[in-house]
Amino acid sequence: MKSLFGNGNSVLKKYSLPFLLSMLIPTLGMSESARSAERIYASYSALELSIPVTAMEKFAQTGKIEQELAVYRQYLKPEQIKELHRVLTSPVKLHPVAVSQFLYTQQGELLLRRLGDVIKTRSRQPKPGFYALRSALILASQEPGGLTLLNVLRKYPTGSIHIDLARTLGIASELEKMVRETNRAIATVSQKSEIEAANIPFSQNNFQLQNLRRPGKFKWQKIKSRKLLDFSRKRLVLTDVYLPQSKTKASVIVISHGLGSDSSNFRYLASHLASHGFAVVVPNHPGSNSKKLQLLLDGRTGEIIQSNEFYDRPLDIKFVLDRLESDPSLKNRLNLQQVGVFGQSLGGYTALALAGAKLDYNRIQKDCNSQAVNNTWNLSVLLQCGALKVERKNREKDLRDSRVKAVIAVNPITSTVFCESGLSQVQIPVMVVASSDDTVAPALYEQIQPFSWIPTSQKYLALLSGGTHFSTIGNGSSTSEAVELPSQLIGDNPKQARSYMKSLSMPFFGTYVVGSSQYKQYLNAAYAKVLSRQSIGLSLIQSLTPNDLAQYKTVGSRE
Repeated sequence: MKSLFGNGNSVLKKYSLPFLLSMLIPTLGMSESARSAERIYASYSALELSIPVTAMEKFAQTGKIEQELAVYRQYLKPEQIKELHRVLTSPVKLHPVAVSQFLYTQQGELLLRRLGDVIKTRSRQPKPGFYALRSALILASQEPGGLTLLNVLRKYPTGSIHIDLARTLGIASELEKMVRETNRAIATVSQKSEIEAANIPFSQNNFQLQNLRRPGKFKWQKIKSRKLLDFSRKRLVLTDVYLPQSKTKASVIVISHGLGSDSSNFRYLASHLASHGFAVVVPNHPGSNSKKLQLLLDGRTGEIIQSNEFYDRPLDIKFVLDRLESDPSLKNRLNLQQVGVFGQSLGGYTALALAGAKLDYNRIQKDCNSQAVNNTWNLSVLLQCGALKVERKNREKDLRDSRVKAVIAVNPITSTVFCESGLSQVQIPVMVVASSDDTVAPALYEQIQPFSWIPTSQKYLALLSGGTHFSTIGNGSSTSEAVELPSQLIGDNPKQARSYMKSLSMPFFGTYVVGSSQYKQYLNAAYAKVLSRQSIGLSLIQSLTPNDLAQYKTVGSRE
């Protein structure tokens, strides 16, 4: 049982309900079931153990193992019993409509099928178990205290639940491997950052750090949102533009939001960069913004993301830059030959595509066959497999834009859509930002390892220790349709994560878009160490090879 209820960075603590539900984005209601589970039957080979749900409820209420559970005490250490209690009772507060809608999407049904292989009804048939599990999750999310594992047990609509312990432990082992390998990679990055920092003579007194975190000297204005219609794609791209009051043409930074958010979520960064003299352009990608998410919530679509978003998003930015070049009201205001792109999540993918990364359809085909998908717990792969449906005529589109001189990709999805062959095409300066607690696009597989594949020497990997997939997303406007995320998914101190984005984007874009040498001194591990805070730590490295990760993995395996 150790593999299921581990110590320290527990698999269940990090990847149980939050892992499965962190991407829940929302359908149809479900009526209250007349029945609920009374017993859990856990089978292991020829052995089957019977556990009353009431015994689990008593344990959840008191934290003490009563007589009916005493036989299992021998398998669990005291700290593991505490962890089991936490898992049973810790809530994930999500709207039941959101839970329901996600579970009716392709990605949600895939996860249900995987769980249905190990959690079954009395009939032991997969389909009844699939529907029962979906019902239990939806009904459990309607409880006032939120969705908990205990509530799922209570709401299971048959008299008994049959759990295949051998397969459950296999899944737990897979998740443990993900956590173990990710922790080792994070340790590698942290150690290399310490080494790089030690080799740089640095004192906090040498730098005016506040100049990068605080607003700059430029006054700026946000001009009325542009409604830009691309007739060829029948796509309306609403675009916000932040203009500094400058006597010279301003270099341009484009911000590409992630799936389900919109331009308002990055006002904090747009206004900051504008105050430092950049013109900032923030388009709303119509196929993957908050309005698209609202359609999902309303039950008017069953797709989390449409396949055309993998080429439409980069084309949105190309189109917006083209239109701004021909806008007479902006003549002599914008330097559209010196452009930087900042993107988060799917926006990070967008930034890398514009930087020259090419979609690898051979890899996508390999990773997205039914057997491979059924064996992955990397949720981002389920999204990336949407690229498999991109029409062949669009697969040949050149998504790179020569106007883009440097990009920052925060929590990007990369492993399947680009892989090593695609990222090897990137030749311009890149900063990749990873978050240690990202369960949507896991740091090792989606950012750390892919960073080692990028060939340019002008590259940086920033690691937010304690950050999540959502830490850098700012609060939306009052009119935004973006779904409010529960605090468990956002993580601790997102304000600190956003501060890091300000402090890193300024010198990066100042160096590689503006071409100002004064900012280069901030792009190193020593500066990151000065910025780093306990709530969310910051490491920065400039070099990482596949061998670095492999060597540390080998050392770690001997521990």
